[in-house]
Amino acid sequence: MTDIELLEKKLAFIETCVRELRELSQPEHIETDIREERFVAHTLQIAIQAALDIASHIVSDERLGEPRANRELFDLLQRNHWLSPELTGTMGKMAGFRNIVVHGYQSADPRIMRDIVENRLDDLLAFITAIKTRLQA
Repeated sequence: MTDIELLEKKLAFIETCVRELRELSQPEHIETDIREERFVAHTLQIAIQAALDIASHIVSDERLGEPRANRELFDLLQRNHWLSPELTGTMGKMAGFRNIVVHGYQSADPRIMRDIVENRLDDLLAFITAIKTRLQA
């Protein structure tokens, strides 16, 4: 059974991360200030990880399938009407960004981080809305 209280805590955590990025980050300094770069990269990382945790919990509890990779969690949610195709694609890209930060496959592009902070934080909020809407159904 899906643990609604756990999901609500994780959803609230994502909201907190988005708020902190909006209020505290200075995206124009990401390319020149290592502290700013790390704050943005790791705040995004933990927000995206929370979204992955939520997706994993739902996929597991609802027995929606066996993902081979993190981004497939969002595909499984889409196939089961939790997410729109557009949001699924966006969240998959965010999972890829998170992998870059966590595993150091390559350095995270400061331009991408700036774009996310300036233009894509609403995607994380859209994920929250989609999950809350489905939980209330």
